[in-house]
Amino acid sequence: MVGAMPLAATASAQRRISNMRLSATRGKTRLVFDLDGPVQHSLFALDNPARLVIDVEDARFSGSSPDAGKSAVIRGIRKGTRHGDDLRVVLDLQRRVRAQSFLLKPDGERGYRLVVDLLDPKKSSKNKNIQKFYEEKLRDVVVAIDPGHGGRDPGATGKHGTHEKIVALAVGRKLAKLINQQPGMHAVLIRDKDHFVSLRERVRRAHEARADILISLHTDAFRDARAKGASVYALSLRGASSEAARRLADRENAADLLGGVSLRDKDDLVASVLLDLAQTATIESSVEVGGHILRNIKRVGRVHKSRVQQAGFTVLKNPDIPSVLIEMAFISNPREEKKLRTSAHQQQLAKAITHGLRTYFTQKAPPGTLLSQQRMTSVG
Repeated sequence: MVGAMPLAATASAQRRISNMRLSATRGKTRLVFDLDGPVQHSLFALDNPARLVIDVEDARFSGSSPDAGKSAVIRGIRKGTRHGDDLRVVLDLQRRVRAQSFLLKPDGERGYRLVVDLLDPKKSSKNKNIQKFYEEKLRDVVVAIDPGHGGRDPGATGKHGTHEKIVALAVGRKLAKLINQQPGMHAVLIRDKDHFVSLRERVRRAHEARADILISLHTDAFRDARAKGASVYALSLRGASSEAARRLADRENAADLLGGVSLRDKDDLVASVLLDLAQTATIESSVEVGGHILRNIKRVGRVHKSRVQQAGFTVLKNPDIPSVLIEMAFISNPREEKKLRTSAHQQQLAKAITHGLRTYFTQKAPPGTLLSQQRMTSVG
């Protein structure tokens, strides 16, 4: 349980997909969506039978599907509405393929385009060898998962004796398992047992793991048992300023690094500028990924705050790692406490967070990762 400060988030209008084009060459099939603006999207594969699912947030399709017969790997194309506002396109496949996607900005007379490439290893040994080379050279996105409290610190306690620390660890373990099932992503648990870890140590462990993002899991509590719903937090500007002051004052004794650059040998002005630049970019990324997570949590249950909030929580203060704190529900509300105790609801929360992360990293994966290579592949 932690406090709160409000922050407004930006809502996007629903996009229109006017056309879907398909082309195929030996070993590769390309599907292009013509858009009237930028979109957020995600891909995932299913087996038995083989399928590729393309989810496009806040989008509707007004054209006709292309002829799947042009491709040697696509048996059919289905589309429909998901959660009322999103578009889901399902490609029924002849066999498993390697998929990658990227968004193209307007170029001349052409507007925004979402491109999905299917690489068929059975038809092109060249594509297979290229993909193998990149997989050997590129790394996974690292997600640090921080179950709140632990050990002698139980956190908030519900009416029926449920401890926040137990719920946070249960959801954290489920989240780590789901993250590790995502191609190009790897989870690290800040604590994987019921033991105490200080707030500063949690930040240090995320940095040591070279995490690309930190997800801190908590439950909320209030004296009024009617309070309910989930909230998502990023670091506040005030929290960032106080952290910058602390790091500047202590940089002679602390090995502070920003993206591999040490502050120890920098004068006050240079160190201050470096911190400010890093923290500004980190907060912007935190708010953005927090918005994706909150949007998916809304589909699991009620939210207490409909927009990403900002506060000065210590665990969010790593200046070069985007960090998000999630209050999963009010453990002080008997109904929500009951749900938090169930494995099924814990799994739903973990799935919602995973989907939010996957959507964000589809477009914003760090350079040098497998996910960034999929996003940045140039048009052939």
